[in-house]
Amino acid sequence: MKDLINIFHKNHSLIYKVFLFVLTTFVIVYLFPKSGTFRYSFEKGKPWQSENLYAPFDFAIKKTVEEIEAEKQQITKQSPVFFDVDTLVFSNVKNEYATAFERLFFELPKDQIKLDLFENGIQLLEQIYKSGVIQDQYDYDPNQPISILVNKTQSGVKPFDSFFLQTNLKSFVESNINKLQLEAYRQRYLALFFDVVKPNAGLNKALTQISLDERLNQLKLVRGRVDKQTLIISKGEVVQGDNYAVLNSLESEYESQVWTDSNYTLVVIAYTVLVSLALLMLLLFMKKYRIEVFSNNTKVTFIFFNIVLMVLLTTLVVNYNSSYIYIVPLCILPLILKAFFDARLGLFTHVITVLLLGFVVANNYEYMFLQIIAGIVTILTVSELYKRANLFISVGQITLIYIVSYFAFFVIHEGSIDNLQWETFLLFVLCGLATLFVQPLIYVYEKLFGLVSDVSLLELSDTNSKLLKELSEKAPGTFHHSLNVANLAEAAANEIGANAMLVRVGALYHDIGKMTNPTYFTENQSTGTNPHDELSPKESARIIINHVIDGIELAKKNNLPDRVIDFIRTHHGTSVVYYFLNKQSETNQDFDEVDFAYRSPNPFSKETAILMMCDSVEAASKSLKNPTSTKINDFVDMIISKQMESNQFLNANITFKEIQSIKKVLKRKLANIYHLRIEYPD
Repeated sequence: MKDLINIFHKNHSLIYKVFLFVLTTFVIVYLFPKSGTFRYSFEKGKPWQSENLYAPFDFAIKKTVEEIEAEKQQITKQSPVFFDVDTLVFSNVKNEYATAFERLFFELPKDQIKLDLFENGIQLLEQIYKSGVIQDQYDYDPNQPISILVNKTQSGVKPFDSFFLQTNLKSFVESNINKLQLEAYRQRYLALFFDVVKPNAGLNKALTQISLDERLNQLKLVRGRVDKQTLIISKGEVVQGDNYAVLNSLESEYESQVWTDSNYTLVVIAYTVLVSLALLMLLLFMKKYRIEVFSNNTKVTFIFFNIVLMVLLTTLVVNYNSSYIYIVPLCILPLILKAFFDARLGLFTHVITVLLLGFVVANNYEYMFLQIIAGIVTILTVSELYKRANLFISVGQITLIYIVSYFAFFVIHEGSIDNLQWETFLLFVLCGLATLFVQPLIYVYEKLFGLVSDVSLLELSDTNSKLLKELSEKAPGTFHHSLNVANLAEAAANEIGANAMLVRVGALYHDIGKMTNPTYFTENQSTGTNPHDELSPKESARIIINHVIDGIELAKKNNLPDRVIDFIRTHHGTSVVYYFLNKQSETNQDFDEVDFAYRSPNPFSKETAILMMCDSVEAASKSLKNPTSTKINDFVDMIISKQMESNQFLNANITFKEIQSIKKVLKRKLANIYHLRIEYPD
């Protein structure tokens, strides 16, 4: 058990990466669409780009949604409608009519006039109840056939407009009063009919719906069949009409055949293999070319998190409406990775992500081409992200590339611009505006993952910050030295293409440990007294060497990023405090040379190597007396050659050519500092 725990402890970083790899693969596969993928891309009205397509199997041609909807509407119109008619209601109405008539016309004598009035009313009731009286208004065509049900038995079919609508009673009665010249009895006639007329017919919803459902169930969803090996479409032929319907049917049939319960697991495994290969390539790239990123689990987690985030956003948009796919600001990914790491890693990760998204989007070749080109433009154009103008200019260029590329694809497919979808250009503009969100997103990531970007480095380079102000007050000489080193290092970094902002910030903070004992360093000794005179060489060396450890502790206390602390940790490497070593040698006492050497790691990047060179040259240059161009050249060559001989740059990825370029910059800068002029002949 103990051995197992030891193995786990020794390999915990690798185990975590394996877990992260498996988890990321699982999440991405889960987000992928749960259907088979038709390997051909096509759009209505555009030419078929692939080779001649033959039917791989027998399949039916499915009707379009519009065709099915039209047939459903036709069936609905033709489907029989059933009305229940209660014949007893009319008998009751006539009885009520006789009673109400006597009550309203009681003053009239029983003569021919009263009899005519009564008979006219009976005739009107018979007209009203000829087919039936309905109370509700139904949305049927006037000629809609209505099946009459009397006591649940069909007794004929009549058009819908033959039924009497109760709301039309007033107008019907008034028109007949005028026709029969019964104006004197208008009000009593109206009151009479409003009292006795009652509906006796109504829709039989259940029977009508059953009849409609039966007919709808008989609706055929296909309109033909395609046999295996039948030519469906030729290369260059425009996808439209029957071809479009056949291709849609083939795509649907293909997906239903591929993604079934029986082979669901097999397809998921295939997805998993492809996603795993893509993520594995990314890990191998980091291990071979970005080992410092690969070794840091937080950074690997950060990269994988952003890949999953982009897949998630794209999947959500595709599921909502695939026409909005270009609104997803995918170029944020290389922007963020370039801000925290470098351009090469950013572009490689972007390409891997686009390859994964090819499983999610339709017309994946066009989509992948646009996104990869946009990613390349992002990497090439965005520099010094902390400068706001640069970001706006780059986003404008990215948007322009999107628009131009999409326009070119559209012309290739259509052959003209007559049907150009201008709304897509608006999506590209919105995508560009969303890309500007990268600035606050970088800040959030810095807080969540503890990373540092050039934007934070710009803030740290402010000499009015709390720590640098304290340095200028407690150790003004060291502060001045740090400023000079920062200027030299920045110029050298620009010369060889290193991160100038990072090396400048590292130079400003590299000697903050001297604040603990400022007077023990010559640049801060303004009184002329040297406290080392009262110490042994070994004690003096210990104080000098400890400024590295003191600086690291002070930096961590003030929450400086690890990238900045690396400069404090490595700026002396494993070099020796030669002054006190020589002084100890003069005492003729036994000593261990290790006591006079820094116990720090050597520089492991171009930036930390630049700082070591600039720090040593600037500090030692104070000892130059009557400097000339020749003296400065020999002096710089001697300092840096000594560092190279002691293998200080062995772990840094810096070349001899770059070191020569740095030496030229240092020589030129020192000549400017000492105001050297060309010596003219007498």
